[in-house]
Amino acid sequence: HGRGVEGGGGGKWGVKKVMSTIEWQLLFQKRCPSRGTFTAWCNSHLRKAGTQIENIEEDFRNGLKLMLLLEVISGERLPKPDKGKMRFHKIANVNKALDFISSKGVKLISIGAEEIVDGNVKMTLGMIWTIILRFAIQDISVEETSAKEGLLLWCQRKTAPYRNVNVQNFHISWKDGLALCALIHRHRPDLIDYSKLRKDDPVGNLNTAFEVAEKYLDIPKMLDADDIVNTPKPDEKAIMTYVSCFYHAFAGAEQAETAANRICKVLAVNQENEKLMEEYEKLASELLEWIRRTIPWLENRVAEQTMHAMQQKLEDFRDYRRVHKPPKVQEKCQLEINFNTLQTKLRLSNRPAFMVYTYEDKMVSVCVAPSLLTLVYRVNYLGF
Repeated sequence: HGRGVEGGGGGKWGVKKVMSTIEWQLLFQKRCPSRGTFTAWCNSHLRKAGTQIENIEEDFRNGLKLMLLLEVISGERLPKPDKGKMRFHKIANVNKALDFISSKGVKLISIGAEEIVDGNVKMTLGMIWTIILRFAIQDISVEETSAKEGLLLWCQRKTAPYRNVNVQNFHISWKDGLALCALIHRHRPDLIDYSKLRKDDPVGNLNTAFEVAEKYLDIPKMLDADDIVNTPKPDEKAIMTYVSCFYHAFAGAEQAETAANRICKVLAVNQENEKLMEEYEKLASELLEWIRRTIPWLENRVAEQTMHAMQQKLEDFRDYRRVHKPPKVQEKCQLEINFNTLQTKLRLSNRPAFMVYTYEDKMVSVCVAPSLLTLVYRVNYLGF
């Protein structure tokens, strides 16, 4: 199905050159760079459902793949589509898709089902851009900025340390390809040797980024290096769409890493608390054992029969006061420090407290933890 256009290729015979569909699409894409990007973006999601589109203004006309695209990117079910092939069936399907978009708080200005069914390129691209904004860009949030501003700030933060990279917008800041390579290198330094990139080789830089992203990051090629380099101001919508794919690819990994780090931190805190509990148990057990052995000796009130025996007993008591008791007093202080430290750590980590209550006329410390239940007798005796 070709379209006849007057061409200079007719030579002296003045023959009309018949342009193939592919040639026509390439010509149109040069005039509308975002068309190829939007098509690739749609296919990156549609392939998850086992399908794709070839012509963005033709393949969405019956509304079926449009509804499927929305289901894939939203994770929600849309109303059952009409299976008929009549025009009113197509309009009904497209309306279901547009109603779903509107239900997400998106205002569709001047975009109607009839224009999409009729293959209106401008309206179709406008609709796809609206979908991209809502489902790929709107929810981006970085340091209290969102959507386009949030994506731009994210790019600036990630590329700040790199030489010859100064991201200020979504057009000329990306022409030399270094910003894209910097984004990849920041998250996957094993994929690109940034030190070997040259600012005077923009096409090479861009193609390197495109190839690496497609091969290792599952981000399909959506842009053309020559078009970006040879255009005074590259298409902003196309650049934003492509860069948003990097955000979602890397942000997901960062969130997973953050969650893993959070879990590791919680485990480390729990292990530290367990260690404090074990130390408390060991120190308290040793102190209590010493108390158990010492109490009978101190309670011995039997009078000695000789002066020498009395003097020896007095000397033993002095040794107790000077030698044996002081380190035990220090141990008791250390027990109190461990106890208070443990209580604080448990409270900060929202763990069960280290409790103390009376049991059989004695003070009992109960350490309640997932893998430890310890009863430690705290006896105030021997002048502690």
